Amino acid sequence: MEQFLHYLTLPYLLQGVVFTLQLTALGFGGGLILGLLLAAMQLSRFRPLSVIARVYTVIYRGTPLILQLVFVFTALPHIGIVLTPILAGGVALAMNEATFFAEIFRSGVIGVDRGQKLAGQALGMRPSRILRHVVGPQAGRAIIPALGNEAVATMKNSALASIIAVPELTLRSGQLASATFDYFSIYFASGVMYLLITGAIALIQLLLEDAVDLDRTHRASLLSRLVPRRRRSLVPRESPETAVGLDALAAMTEPAALARAPRVVRERSGNPLIEISGLHKSYGSNAVLRGIDLTVHEGEVVALLGPSGSGKSTLLRTINHLESIDSGTVLLGGRPLGYRPNGASLPEKAIAEQRVAAGVGMLFQHFNLFAHLTAKENVAGPLRWVEGLTPELARERATALIRRVGLSDRADMLPRHLSGGQQQRVAIARALAAEPRILLLDEPTSALDPELVAEVLDVIRELAVKDGLTMVIATHQLGFARDVADRVVFMAGGVVVEEGPSAELINNPRSPLLARFLQAMGAVDA
Repeated sequence: MEQFLHYLTLPYLLQGVVFTLQLTALGFGGGLILGLLLAAMQLSRFRPLSVIARVYTVIYRGTPLILQLVFVFTALPHIGIVLTPILAGGVALAMNEATFFAEIFRSGVIGVDRGQKLAGQALGMRPSRILRHVVGPQAGRAIIPALGNEAVATMKNSALASIIAVPELTLRSGQLASATFDYFSIYFASGVMYLLITGAIALIQLLLEDAVDLDRTHRASLLSRLVPRRRRSLVPRESPETAVGLDALAAMTEPAALARAPRVVRERSGNPLIEISGLHKSYGSNAVLRGIDLTVHEGEVVALLGPSGSGKSTLLRTINHLESIDSGTVLLGGRPLGYRPNGASLPEKAIAEQRVAAGVGMLFQHFNLFAHLTAKENVAGPLRWVEGLTPELARERATALIRRVGLSDRADMLPRHLSGGQQQRVAIARALAAEPRILLLDEPTSALDPELVAEVLDVIRELAVKDGLTMVIATHQLGFARDVADRVVFMAGGVVVEEGPSAELINNPRSPLLARFLQAMGAVDA
């Protein structure tokens, strides 16, 4: 035991630890940066970049690290690149670890739900901002355990640098053991030193995991307590103002009150707000939209009815250019969205700017709230990133909108802690934050339990009745469509079968297809 403690504090071995840490830092840091570059190349739409990154990955994952170390140390001098052993070891480690880091980053990015990206696009966020504010934080949180594991692997792989005479811990332990023949005590001491290093890496990993844990609402993270800073309360408090806001919402959305309130329709301009002509869209051999013609005027509420697969959702997404079109035209305010005058597609950055200029908001079937942000931040964030509002103004507007949909007491909760109806109401507040001219709603209640449908429909009803907002809504709620919509458009098989005033069309369908659909949906009960 005495010999073990002696070797554990021996300067000769401790210097080896320093070399090991230097190699680990060089390999981990360099691999992290190069791995990010490789991941970006593999995710790029520019195929040559993706191919180059994939070939690099195959080569470096398919050859032993010891050969890579020898190559960097002995082969590069033949072309005039001479590196010290420690630098050669760090470079070889970085180039090897980059392939594994790249796969970690890539899996984190593609693991983020596509709906999160669609929501960012619909809000007019540029690709770089979607990556920075939506995809990056969620992917980063998911890959922390894998990064911690790779840090340990990098440290263990650094022992192979002894082959090119780097005097790291393993090499010095072997040299010392050969000189003293006390193999057990020396290697036992070096093993404990390695465990201390890996233990420190594991502790850092756990601190980071705790710091980014979204479900940690009852306490501050250990990392934040080690590095004190001013933090907002983790537990939302309900104030008297919240109760007033909820009562006011209940009064506003009282069915009887809404029935008495006439729908406010802004005076229609000479030019319609949405013009769709000869719209075709296919996915492979499956033709989803087959020659759609539709016009929506300012202040009008149009309900899209039709069986599943009739093309309602695809039609809404083509209006906002979340889906490209095969042929035909879609004009918003007389201008195409997503295309140049000659018909060529625009880059996503330009499309994002056009969405903002056109004033199009969208509500999704599955809410698509940003999972890593609170209810209030889901509303305030896009106001900062897209509209350029200051944090104070963004929070002020978000607070007012969250209050309007009756969720002041849930403002600081994450989406996963809200019911489906509450999540959809937050999504409504987020869609309204930029004060859109047009609101597209893709079956906003189909993912909700029956008891939650009414609370969401009441909020949408208020927008139509009191705000006079232009809306195109795909829905199966026949009673809602009849009472709130100005016009109903019935779709089947990718075409418009029948359209007309809502009450007239639902009560007296002309086409047999619509009559059978209404009967199947229980129009009499509606």
